[in-house]
Amino acid sequence: MNKDSKIFVAGHHGLVGSAIWNNLKSRGYNNLVGRTHSELDLTNQLAVKEFFDKEQPDAVVLAAAHVGGIMANSLYRADFIMLNMLIQCNVIGESFRHNVEKLLFLGSTCIYPKNAPQPMSEDALLTSPLEYTNEEYAIAKIAGLKMCESYNLQYGTNYIAVMPTNLYGPNDNFHLENSHVMPAMMRKIYLAKLLNDNNWEAIRNDMDKRPVEGVNGSSSETEIKKILAKYGIETNKVTLWGTGKPLREFLWSEDMADASVHVLLNVDFKDVIGKEVYSNNGAAIPSLGEIRNCHINVGTGKELTIRELSQLIVKTVGFTGEIVFDASKPDGTMRKLIDVSKLHSLGWHHKVEIEDGVQKLFDWYQSGKQVLPSR
Repeated sequence: MNKDSKIFVAGHHGLVGSAIWNNLKSRGYNNLVGRTHSELDLTNQLAVKEFFDKEQPDAVVLAAAHVGGIMANSLYRADFIMLNMLIQCNVIGESFRHNVEKLLFLGSTCIYPKNAPQPMSEDALLTSPLEYTNEEYAIAKIAGLKMCESYNLQYGTNYIAVMPTNLYGPNDNFHLENSHVMPAMMRKIYLAKLLNDNNWEAIRNDMDKRPVEGVNGSSSETEIKKILAKYGIETNKVTLWGTGKPLREFLWSEDMADASVHVLLNVDFKDVIGKEVYSNNGAAIPSLGEIRNCHINVGTGKELTIRELSQLIVKTVGFTGEIVFDASKPDGTMRKLIDVSKLHSLGWHHKVEIEDGVQKLFDWYQSGKQVLPSR
C-alpha cells in the first residue's frame, strides 16, 4: 500500500482502533476513513454495503467488536456471539465483494482452549474445550479468523488475523458494568482511596464521566456509596472477583497498534504460510494438505498474577487500604500466556513493560484526556 491508499478503520474510536488510527497518521497515512457506531451500525448488512459502495476502501482494519469482562460475557451470551458474528460477516463479506486489497482482523487470545499448553502457540487452536465464561465471544472470534483464512485459501485474498493478548491503554473502558480486568481494578482502587480521603468532589467528577447503572455525580452520597459497594468498592477496601491466582499477560494498546500496522504494511498471507503453497491464480494448492492456524499471536510473552497486578495498581494509585479476593466468584482461565515467536520472526517486539504501562494508564485516567482520532 502507498501513502494515498484509503484505509477503513472499523472501531476507530475504540481502545485499539484509535491507537491504530494514530499510528497510521504518524507514518504519513492520512487517507483514513472511520465511522462511529451512530454513523454506521456494522451489524446492519445493508448499511455496511452502502458504506463500501460509497467509500471503496483499499484496505480494512477490523478492530470493531462487542466486548466486555467476565460479568458481561456471562450475562449477555447471545449478544456476544450474535453481534460479533454480524460485524465480522458484514465487514469481511463486503471487503471481498469490493475487492479490498488487504484486511487486518483483530481477534483475541480467548480463542484458545481453557487448558491449552502454556505458552499457547497458534497451533493450540481447537484442540480442546474453551473457557465457559467467554465461550460465545471466543467462538465468534474463531469464526472471524477462519473466514479470513478460508477466503485466502479459496480466493487468494490477503486477509491477516492477529490475536492480541489482554490490552490496556488510552481510551480504555473504565465503566464498571462491562470493563476488562485492569481498568476495572484501577477504577475500583482509585474510588476506594477517594472514599477514604472523603474527596467527594473527585468522586462526583468520576461518576459524572462514567455513571454506574444510572448513578452519577449528582446522586446523593448514600446512592453513590450503595452502587459502589455493589461493585466491591468501600472506604479503603476493595473486593475483587476470584482468588487472585490466575496469570495474565498484558499488552499496551499503542504497542498493539504498532504491531497491527507493522503486519498491515509488511506481512502478507504468503509470508505466514509460505510462498510455495500458492498456485498461479493466488489461491492455495489443495494437494499440499491441510493449511490452518494462519493467525498471528500478539503479546509480550510475559505474565503476572491478578494479585500481583492488584499490588502494582495499589502502589501506583497510592492506596493504603485492603484488597480482598472473593473466591466464590469465578477466576476464568487460570493461565493465558501466548507464544509470540511467530510475531518475532515477522520482525516485531513489544516496547512497553507492565510497570511503566500501569503508570501510563493511571496518568491517562486521571488526566481525563482522550486521544480519539480527529475526523
